[in-house]
Amino acid sequence: MARLLSFVNIFVESPLMGHVLEELEKLPNTEQLYEVTGDFDITCVLSTVDVDEFRDILVNRIMKIKGVRSTVTALVLHSHEISRGASGA
Repeated sequence: MARLLSFVNIFVESPLMGHVLEELEKLPNTEQLYEVTGDFDITCVLSTVDVDEFRDILVNRIMKIKGVRSTVTALVLHSHEISRGASGA
């Protein structure tokens, strides 16, 4: 069964960046974690069974991490696999 992937973009209180990253790393649903430039501070890729599990993790875990100011989430609707030839073209 396919899992629900989501990109959780997180605004962080700057002095607590390290703490927030450590807490996100502890979540068993975290697939990838990026410090990014632009509008957000962190992008966290989560894998969950369904929307209910995602909501639970967002509301009861991520939003309760000290230093997390707010989040903006994008749910993956479809993944497109890209195949490149030997030349990379």
